[in-house]
Amino acid sequence: MSEAIVTVGDRPIREVNKEIKAALAEGNTVTVRDTRSRHNLGVGLPEGSHLKFEGSVGYYCGGLNNGAHIEVERNVGWSVGEAMASGEILVNGYAGMSAGAAMLGGLLHIRGDAGPRCGVAMKGGDILVEGKIGYLSGFMAHAGRIIALGGAAGACADSLWGGEVWVAGPIESLGVDSKVVEPEPEEIASVEELLAGRGLADGSRDWQKIVSAQRLWHFESRDASAWLMI
Repeated sequence: MSEAIVTVGDRPIREVNKEIKAALAEGNTVTVRDTRSRHNLGVGLPEGSHLKFEGSVGYYCGGLNNGAHIEVERNVGWSVGEAMASGEILVNGYAGMSAGAAMLGGLLHIRGDAGPRCGVAMKGGDILVEGKIGYLSGFMAHAGRIIALGGAAGACADSLWGGEVWVAGPIESLGVDSKVVEPEPEEIASVEELLAGRGLADGSRDWQKIVSAQRLWHFESRDASAWLMI
């Protein structure tokens, strides 16, 4: 497998993405240079693709990923991996707001902190954050796991519908209709297995597993005040 180089600069993003996809279709790995934190790079890439961005990228990088392996050398803007179905995205720096928004599957691994609303409306897959997740992370998520090794900001898992938020470290506050429960040993083993595969194994972590308290699952007029808090 050979390497192809794509340069972003001030070129139109549609042109850049076409060049990326053409190089991947020829069986190349692709390195993208001079990224300038441009938006919408590497969207809708197919299974088997390998792509690396040198530097930082802007909004929606890796959105609609369908099986590609994407690595970002530094930081990403809003909504990295939005609506990702499968594959893997590795961010070596920090991630902006709504990382993994509405993702359906795959793995999003952020080595720094993640901004607010990480995993908002998440439908599946795993988001692994080595740092801290921002406020309202897990907001209205339906499935999947968010795993934060460095703690969580306020309103964590607000209005969580399904799925799980795992936090090792302090939680500033829980959001509406979420609660901390004691994880089962096999659940901890599953999380630790994922971490071990990323070189992050540590059996001494004190995990807090957050799930839905299910109060908002069934609306009753006498509980209207709870809905108004969302």
